[in-house]
Amino acid sequence: MEFPENLKYTKDHEWVKINGNEALVGITAFAQSELGDIVYVDISTEGESLEKDSVFGTVEAVKTVSDLFLPLSGKILEVNKNLDTNPETVNNDPYGEGWMIKISISNTAEIDHLLSAAQYKELIGH
Repeated sequence: MEFPENLKYTKDHEWVKINGNEALVGITAFAQSELGDIVYVDISTEGESLEKDSVFGTVEAVKTVSDLFLPLSGKILEVNKNLDTNPETVNNDPYGEGWMIKISISNTAEIDHLLSAAQYKELIGH
């Protein structure tokens, strides 16, 4: 299972790719494998400013529905519209085309609380 070193991670199984004051967010390969086949991604928070750990959407798999938690406080700039018609992209390419949102980070100090790839692997027992 892949955990790119250039990303940050959360205990809630989101990954964060930081680019200056913006970040892409998605769910990890571990999370999508635990969920199984993803059939629907519901994110209706585009344009909203939310606090860290707020629910920004849900992901629905054959087995369950799971909340998606914002890893950093900020404004949701963009939602990956491709997931509306191709939710399985999250399973096939969780760190690439399966990204979920782009945010503008409002509190960069929160980045220090994210996990490294090594810390995340330890958290999930890999």
